[in-house]
Amino acid sequence: MRHPLHIVFASGGTAGHLHPGLAVATHLKERMPDARISFLGGGKPLDHHRVRADGFEYVAVPSQPVPRNPFRAMRFITDNVAGYWASRWYLNEHQASLVVGLGGYASAATVRAAMSRDLPTVLLEQNAVPSHVTRWLARSADMICAGFEEVRAHLPIDAPLVVTGNPARPAFERLYRRKGTKVRDQGSETESPAELPTSQPPRRLIVVGGAGGARSLNEFMPLALRRLGPQLDGWHVVHQTGEGQLQQTIERYQAAGVKALTVSFIDEMAPVLFESDLIVCRAGGTALAELALAGVPAVLVPYARDVEAYQLTNAELVAAAGAATVLDESTLDGALDEALADHLEPLLTDDARRGTMANNMRSLARPDAAAAITDAICAVLGITAARLAA
Repeated sequence: MRHPLHIVFASGGTAGHLHPGLAVATHLKERMPDARISFLGGGKPLDHHRVRADGFEYVAVPSQPVPRNPFRAMRFITDNVAGYWASRWYLNEHQASLVVGLGGYASAATVRAAMSRDLPTVLLEQNAVPSHVTRWLARSADMICAGFEEVRAHLPIDAPLVVTGNPARPAFERLYRRKGTKVRDQGSETESPAELPTSQPPRRLIVVGGAGGARSLNEFMPLALRRLGPQLDGWHVVHQTGEGQLQQTIERYQAAGVKALTVSFIDEMAPVLFESDLIVCRAGGTALAELALAGVPAVLVPYARDVEAYQLTNAELVAAAGAATVLDESTLDGALDEALADHLEPLLTDDARRGTMANNMRSLARPDAAAAITDAICAVLGITAARLAA
């Protein structure tokens, strides 16, 4: 008896790894309704919730990132070895057909287990500089789907690579197609004063902080916005803090005397971004893909402790397209709040510049990325599954 296809996603360690997997899983389920789709990940409660909310199975397997503290080295070894053997058992017991590695430490053990069982594997690489996991597994994978063309220079010349762009969450795809090329009024260089409205609706500034790599944005954005004073007039600030950072960030805004809507998470990020005028955030490949679909100009602050400069390279590529400015924390001489204020000041007051940046950001959009990765998975499996109409 032939068993139905079972496609397993090896979850990464962050939302930037998980969200592309959920986007591709949604496309796969639309094309192959009878296929079983499951996610193996490190067991973070939020990841478990996100996967189950999208209607897929989630199974936790042990995993640990490379430790910064040498005293945690033994835990790194034991957990990842345990994750490898747990993954091998699961892939065999549940008759997996193919494994999709989403990048990050939490995916490595499951992908390696799949390769040891001669299962076909597809790797997703979200950044312009590939991760250690992608470089390590590149020669053994059946396909690597990359978000940026620049990945080619960092992988073996014979690596099975296709540049698909980075998948965005389905809500971003839907809104992009619904809105088409419509651009929210941010002014343009060709408009005369007579053509501009006499009163404008409030502009929206989004700040995406976090409990991990984006914690410094929670700490310094209230101070930066205090420096801007009246230049914030007509702007509505929405700040996402991440888990466990809400109360501290609220108190910082209160101390700075800056009005802001401060929340732990923005559950429906797509409609918020599509109606926003500027964002301050990190520069992970998945986040940039979603900004491109929404057409939001950005001040990008790459993660300063990223030793391989993955995010800095991503940010520089977007800035080179005229869609963002880049603030590199690792090279700052002064305070981060002062640098943030310097980057924000000209953007808050120049509608025409933001409008140009928004159009440039939108030109980077890859709305078919998830569908292209689904094509690649089907090709590796040797099956034909026609795309559904958008």
